[in-house]
Amino acid sequence: MVEAFVHGFVLAFGLILPLGPQNVFIFNQGALQPRLIKAWPAVVTASLCDTILITLAVLGVSVVVLALTWLKTAIFAIGFIFLIYMGWSIWQSRPSVGQAAETLSPWKQISFAASVSLLNPHAILDTIGVIGTGSLAYDWGEKMMYTVACVAVSWLWFAGLAIAGRALGRIDRDSRWLNVVNKISALIIWGVAVYFLRQITAILI
Repeated sequence: MVEAFVHGFVLAFGLILPLGPQNVFIFNQGALQPRLIKAWPAVVTASLCDTILITLAVLGVSVVVLALTWLKTAIFAIGFIFLIYMGWSIWQSRPSVGQAAETLSPWKQISFAASVSLLNPHAILDTIGVIGTGSLAYDWGEKMMYTVACVAVSWLWFAGLAIAGRALGRIDRDSRWLNVVNKISALIIWGVAVYFLRQITAILI
């Protein structure tokens, strides 16, 4: 069981580490909210969404999704449209430390966090394709430890991102660096959107 836990922890950490829309949003909320606790709606929502995806993957939903070409195409298409919009929103934003509570209420944080978690094909396919496949080697007891490890990584990672964002926000009082981070983040998100478009083209051709 220890081996299953370590496997799940290392695998999930490797998948969650790259910068993407989900990570960008959580980091920005940590930086922009006047108090760290006000960023928790985003942190908890993203963590819960990952928990749901990981659980479904381990239960075998990944096999169904990966076998349906039309469903994979639909996931990529929705993700492409969403990421184009998300990138534009981030590019146009003018963050001001301490004023995020006026622009992003807890409910808006929840809806945005759910969107970047559940409408992100890269995260979905990583979760169901890699984590789900990795669980096939274990029996139910080991699978539970494997799943707990993957879920723990999500909760620890998103909390850590918000804390890191908060640390930057306290230093960057004029939001100069946050504006730079937003521009870079938008470019990365658009890059991922282009990748999704290429995947759609490859599937259709």
